[in-house]
Amino acid sequence: MKKIENIRKINFLKKLFVKLCRIIGFEIIDQSNLYLPISEKSANQNLSILGKKNISIPLGETKIIRPIKSLDIIIKTCTTVNLVTQSKKRIFEKNKSEYTFRTINSIIKSLEFNKDELKKIKIKILIIDHNSNKEDLIKINDKLSKTGFEFKIINLQSEKFSQIKTINKNNPIIEKNMKATMSSIHESFDIAKSECDDLIYFVEDDYIHKKESIFEMLSTYEKISSEINKELFICPVDYPYLYKKLENSKIFIGNKYHWRSVNESLLTFLTSKSLINKYWDDLILMSENEHAPFETPLHKIFEKELCISPIPSLAMHCTNVNSIFGLSPNMNWSNLWDENEN
Repeated sequence: MKKIENIRKINFLKKLFVKLCRIIGFEIIDQSNLYLPISEKSANQNLSILGKKNISIPLGETKIIRPIKSLDIIIKTCTTVNLVTQSKKRIFEKNKSEYTFRTINSIIKSLEFNKDELKKIKIKILIIDHNSNKEDLIKINDKLSKTGFEFKIINLQSEKFSQIKTINKNNPIIEKNMKATMSSIHESFDIAKSECDDLIYFVEDDYIHKKESIFEMLSTYEKISSEINKELFICPVDYPYLYKKLENSKIFIGNKYHWRSVNESLLTFLTSKSLINKYWDDLILMSENEHAPFETPLHKIFEKELCISPIPSLAMHCTNVNSIFGLSPNMNWSNLWDENEN
């Protein structure tokens, strides 16, 4: 009987302690079963709250001092050109429209996967399209109409970017495609500067995302930005070509992924409106004058600002199977492709 009374007292004290911790904002973990009674979650679940705190076990809590207010996702689409400067086939060997559709499908799925956690952030999807088939644009519009997210489809007027200069390739078709691509990039930067408020995610239409991608990127942005008290760049892909360079990297703990600092990326990346404004001239230079490599002005920005990429990758870049700019190591490419079937 006395033993039962002692157990009751212990349980009462535990409940009292949990209530007290909840009031003062402390989190505790029962190491016997890895349960967190304050959050009422297991240790393997997402413990972070956007705009408030990020929790990594056993490192503890990071108080978010740089909350995200809004996210604009700008997707550049063209369903009629396979590869801008190449005649090779992409992995899975489908029509270009299939990669565009699955990119958009994956973005939608990622937003919906963490819809409750993202509800305090104003989210908008903008499509900058160049020369896609009418039927494809109707499909894209139908997809976005069903999401409940604010969206807009913009038809690129490439003729207004007459100042764009490309490197002579002795191939009129490739040069025309490159000018259109650079016009689309320029337009995306113009929109970011004039219409967006906080974070902007620039996405090319051959990047298929994991369902946890968007939340991981946003929660990691808040966490690391709060820790270093600076804005940053985030790339969703663990590019294989970077492993050939043998450069030193700093390693970071994000929400559920490891991240490393990188000095290069392609043109699918997330950053803030303030960094767009800060490096406006460099970004416009990249979109108006073709460099070799194309992203050279962006890489020069990374010499001054932190850019990180995830390990393993959060997205699959659907290039040719032999491209060192494509398939990230240690991920199931076929599953990710199938999960986002059109």
